[in-house]
Amino acid sequence: MSDQPTPDSKDWTWVLDSVCDECRQDVRGLEPRLIAGLVRDSVPRFAAALRRPDACTRPSPKVWSPLEYCAHVGDMYEVMNQRLELIVGQEAPKFANWDQDEAALRSDYAAQSPRLVVERLRATAEAFAVTLGTLRGAQLERPGFRSNGSAFTAATLARYAWHDAAHHLHDIGA
Repeated sequence: MSDQPTPDSKDWTWVLDSVCDECRQDVRGLEPRLIAGLVRDSVPRFAAALRRPDACTRPSPKVWSPLEYCAHVGDMYEVMNQRLELIVGQEAPKFANWDQDEAALRSDYAAQSPRLVVERLRATAEAFAVTLGTLRGAQLERPGFRSNGSAFTAATLARYAWHDAAHHLHDIGA
């Protein structure tokens, strides 16, 4: 699709310290094991959105369709799972840059099969949830760093990722 939404240049790390004014999600007190359940529970909601007749239609030219949001969330869960594994396995890892807009173009989210998108989302959500469920004690406070220098612990990365998914459920009305 040639008419792509304007890339989001906001630094969304502020959602770790306050309620999101758009989706009303408050992630501040969420523990990773609880987030694992929320991640699993989100999959049927995303899947239902992909069964709607408008799943492949953008509500406006500059806003992703439900299909594109679901493909993004599948990628996001995979990236966040990889980052959690780095946090647990390395001392203060630096995460490779992940440009979500470039990923959307490279993977052509808009042309993907809704069936394959939901299968992938289900798999990456489960892998992420499993990793979240294994985090214990001191692992929760181990740090990792985004390419722009933003610091995350395993716990705050889990919260940040859950906000992203919850926000996109809000975006697609699921």
